[in-house]
Amino acid sequence: MLIGEVARRSGVSARMLRHYESLGLVRPSGRTGSGYREYSGDDIRRIFHVESLRSLGLSLREVGRALDDPGFTPSALVGDLVRQTRDRIAAETELLTRLRRIDAAEPAGWQDVLQAVALLQALASKSPDARQRAALSSVDEAPVPVDALVEAVLSETDPNVAGALRWALARSGGTSTALLAKGLGSAVAAVRKRAVQSLAEMPGEEADARLRDALEHPDVVVRGYAALALGTRGLEDAVPALLDMVVAGRNDTDAADALAVLAGDPGLADRIANGLVDRLAHVSTQAPARVRLTQALADIPGVTASRALEELSQDGERAVAVTAVYLLRLRDGR
Repeated sequence: MLIGEVARRSGVSARMLRHYESLGLVRPSGRTGSGYREYSGDDIRRIFHVESLRSLGLSLREVGRALDDPGFTPSALVGDLVRQTRDRIAAETELLTRLRRIDAAEPAGWQDVLQAVALLQALASKSPDARQRAALSSVDEAPVPVDALVEAVLSETDPNVAGALRWALARSGGTSTALLAKGLGSAVAAVRKRAVQSLAEMPGEEADARLRDALEHPDVVVRGYAALALGTRGLEDAVPALLDMVVAGRNDTDAADALAVLAGDPGLADRIANGLVDRLAHVSTQAPARVRLTQALADIPGVTASRALEELSQDGERAVAVTAVYLLRLRDGR
């Protein structure tokens, strides 16, 4: 079969077939009387073998080794190809993400594009100072897409940079609350913590709703941050979780402060006082927890809290009784 016919049937151009011949990959077995290349059936099969290996990403040199080296083992080469392909996909995915973020910023000109690129690069910098400056400038300079800020805040380990990123997110609006809520589902505890901390600083009813959902989260740290945020916002949904935090001694001082904020609502003061008293009466509540619950009554206004402290001043546990007496004196001094 002559080269033109081979090219037509195989889909490999005559020019490429000549290139294969020059490299020694596929040499036609014969020549016609007129000197034209003539390919045998075995030659054509080898062409298809070459094309198959090239489709896997092998270079022509690697193809030659694979076909001609009897000691060649494909496993190592295929493993390298897998790694190279993964690296290439990761690099292309990163580039696509960056391009989408720049497009989302709706640049008006090349200056806007360059500024957005600079900010995105700064957010990924190894320097905490550079990342912090990028976070702070993202509000007033070229806008950084919300998903880039969320990605940055969920991965940030430096507390100062994280604070700046949360500040920037709180002013970004958009879809940030939904993206942060996805972070609550991360398998990494530190990411879940950063997500709920960021949600706690987000304004608006949507953030409140996400924090209410977080009260049922299986991660006790997420539940705690959500309860503290809702409590300081004056939302009564947080009361049960805050009471549990006082009992458990988990951020109990902050939890007691949040309960005091909520108790500023006269309609909630008695409910909170009764909740503290109920947990004090629970048979499984140990002495340290009973002391914390007694201390939490200090800033709860109303008759219910005062009566509870009077009863606790006669408690059989000395630490509880002493604490109650001290708090009663403070209340009388007011």
